[in-house]
Amino acid sequence: MTNAYTMPLPIGFQHMSLAGGIRAAAQRNPNKVVYKCGQTLRTYREFVERMDRISSGLSSGLGLKPGTHGAIVSQNCIEYIEILVGASQAGVALATVNPRLTPNEIVAVCDDAGAQVVFADADCAEALKDSRFATATTIIVIGDDLDSWLQKATGIIQLPVINEWDTLVIPYTSGTTGKPKGVLVPHRSRVITLFSCAVEYGCYSPDDRFLAIAPMCHGAGMLFALAPAFFGGYCEIMSKFEPEAVLRAYASEQITGFFGVPTHFKVMMGQEKAILDAGRNNVLRAVISNAAAMPQALKEVLVDYFGEGLLHETYGSTEASVVSNLRPADQLRKQQCVGQPFPYTQVKLLNTDGEECAPEEVGELFTLSPCLFNGYWQRDEATAEAFRDGWVTVGDMAKKDDEGHLYIVDRKKDMVISGGYNIFPREIEEWLFKHPDIADIAVVGVPDEKWGESLRAFVVGKEGASVDAKSVAEFCDGQLSGFKIPKDIVMIDSLPRNANGKVLKTELRKND
Repeated sequence: MTNAYTMPLPIGFQHMSLAGGIRAAAQRNPNKVVYKCGQTLRTYREFVERMDRISSGLSSGLGLKPGTHGAIVSQNCIEYIEILVGASQAGVALATVNPRLTPNEIVAVCDDAGAQVVFADADCAEALKDSRFATATTIIVIGDDLDSWLQKATGIIQLPVINEWDTLVIPYTSGTTGKPKGVLVPHRSRVITLFSCAVEYGCYSPDDRFLAIAPMCHGAGMLFALAPAFFGGYCEIMSKFEPEAVLRAYASEQITGFFGVPTHFKVMMGQEKAILDAGRNNVLRAVISNAAAMPQALKEVLVDYFGEGLLHETYGSTEASVVSNLRPADQLRKQQCVGQPFPYTQVKLLNTDGEECAPEEVGELFTLSPCLFNGYWQRDEATAEAFRDGWVTVGDMAKKDDEGHLYIVDRKKDMVISGGYNIFPREIEEWLFKHPDIADIAVVGVPDEKWGESLRAFVVGKEGASVDAKSVAEFCDGQLSGFKIPKDIVMIDSLPRNANGKVLKTELRKND
């Protein structure tokens, strides 16, 4: 039977694609500026022209077929989005590589993904100049090299038919629990998530102005930077995070929405009062936090600064996309909560017997939605572990209250079993974050001959402060059970974190 999915497509059109959404927005308002980064501006017309040339350069120029993999390793820039979307039109899925990795680590990710072409910013290209890739035969440097390559490419071509379940992009997991894995994210996942975000956050209309400060190599940073263009809005991209510059742009650009991780917000709120006072506007509609748990004390500071009715705390994963959101009205009412399931998303919690948990019972969180990933690249065993009857888990432990709100207790792999007790470090970290001399903290389990495991706290002290086991015990007295109080305190200059702001506890456990 002939239908819309079997008929030949017009040149430049693909079903369920990011490029299709941006092309439609460009048709509505081609001369509108869609992106700004530093002094560089890009109109919708210019963006689509470059996007199409990238597609042509990959398919006609380099001869890459749909299903081929490439990679991009770069700081945030307009070209990052153009390359990502242009490659997706050609059916080339890019591994998004953290530019903060070492050259050897970057090569390892590119080789693992089977990347045949690598796009790199100037700094990364310089660092990689002596590296040898197993599969990549072409390295394109973002800047003059990219522009020269685009000039040789033709404009729009007949695009391949892209299935909504085909791989759009391959973010690599952060490695918080071991070796990074390539996450096969389909077109369908990101397009449906974008529409859900527009409904949930209310800051993605053609009239909205978004500020993109999170690394685009991270799934959420990429998603929130793409959304404004998809819906016909405007986005200012920050190539690197500078808190004063962010606050200045937020005010001067009349930003209506922005996304950050708790680390961003903590540093921003630590600026001088004059800088904070200058960094205000009266058009803001949404402030979105994701990627790591936000301490309640920081949340209260943000609500006080930005005002009530604006802050969203979102929970999700690269594998499951956005899972839940705590809306502004509940930010102070529901402490340490990540809200209720996102549109089109179902959540269930299973105990160790495989039964659904009762309210307040802790269990492993499973998600079912049209936004799930396709699996891990060349990791069949890990893929099988993540899926159960169509539902996906990344090993997070959670509970629900009697109103159906979710609370992430901790990662399953971070749970500590000491003397037969199950201990979730996140609860301890949440309380100790309020300690007057503690600037940052992470608690892990370490081997213990007597108890099996014991707690070790890695503490970043505030300037001039020192923290010992005695002061920790005194601060926890009456607030935490005795078996939850860390006796082993290690002072550290800073916690190891990935680009998303998540603490790398695997690195801390090695610190014996």
